[in-house]
Amino acid sequence: MPGTFIGLMSGTSLDGIDAVIARFDQGDAAPACVHSHYQPFQPQLRDALLALNAPGHDELHRSAIAAHQLAHAYAAAIRTLLAQAGLVARDITAIGCHGQTVRHRPDAGYTTQLVNAALLAELTGITVINDFRSRDIAAGGQGAPLVPAFHLRAFGSGREHRAVVNIGGIANITDLPPGGVAAGFDCGPGNALMDEWIAANLGRAYDDNGTWAATGAIIPALLDTLLSHEYFACAPPKSTGRDCFNLAWVRRALSGNESAVDVQATLLALTANSIAQGVKQHCPGAQALYVCGGGAHNGALMARLASRMPDLRVATTSTIGVDADWVEALAFAWLARQTLLREPGNVPGVTGAKGPRVLGAIYPA
Repeated sequence: MPGTFIGLMSGTSLDGIDAVIARFDQGDAAPACVHSHYQPFQPQLRDALLALNAPGHDELHRSAIAAHQLAHAYAAAIRTLLAQAGLVARDITAIGCHGQTVRHRPDAGYTTQLVNAALLAELTGITVINDFRSRDIAAGGQGAPLVPAFHLRAFGSGREHRAVVNIGGIANITDLPPGGVAAGFDCGPGNALMDEWIAANLGRAYDDNGTWAATGAIIPALLDTLLSHEYFACAPPKSTGRDCFNLAWVRRALSGNESAVDVQATLLALTANSIAQGVKQHCPGAQALYVCGGGAHNGALMARLASRMPDLRVATTSTIGVDADWVEALAFAWLARQTLLREPGNVPGVTGAKGPRVLGAIYPA
């Protein structure tokens, strides 16, 4: 199915919306990113979404209102994207919309990605495909991560054994042995804890380039405590989110005497060390680690990753042809196309599902 799709992604970092126009040509393994747009969340919407990650008063109503607001925010991003590209709604085959994860509990048989997809179809006049995780969970899987199937198409190599790590709010690893089958899992926190800590202490949305963390010193005892979380010892398939890794969990591990900047340095080390541990344990023989997502812009984090894996080439996915900022949004454009083709979008060995499944719910224009 040649065609032009829009991919939308707003991840656990809760910073904003990544939107891409992806063109699929006949026979292409992966789409070309022809236009892209980033739209930050309004603070009020971000705060509402963050609050929904924890139990609270009147959750059903607040979730419904947030889903409406998200649909309007996504529609605004699409209008800007189309205007920049010189396209109109009828030029787009479909929108692949992940929605905003506010709960991820595959252990309880559910996952929640907020968005009013019906409203988004009405606002844009374009077919919308969303709810990509539920069918995999219904088949006994974790519902995540879903990007390894796309990583295989976009980054698989017949010569180099590659690992790909997406560092968003949560970090996930894909193992791509030459000529093999993709494997993958969520390895733990990505940017979320670092973002929350700097916001709580300095009022900044994120630690630009890891500059603040680089001025601190890692607290070995705290790092050991955080790395002792049972999740890190679990074997794949596994997936996680803010339900597991959040600021309340970090604060329970603190004595109260730590310097704030040293805690930031330790949280950066937690992300890097858990990624390195995941690659070492579950990607044997990997020759290179390619990074995408917001973490690819954190120089201190990239340096720490390189120091923890000296035998691997550590670089961003931009060096192998796909801009590190747009990989996930492209993945959901690809997943939307898989849905329309009635082709599977999951990798059972990654999620633990009973078999390949066609993912997504379709809201026709």
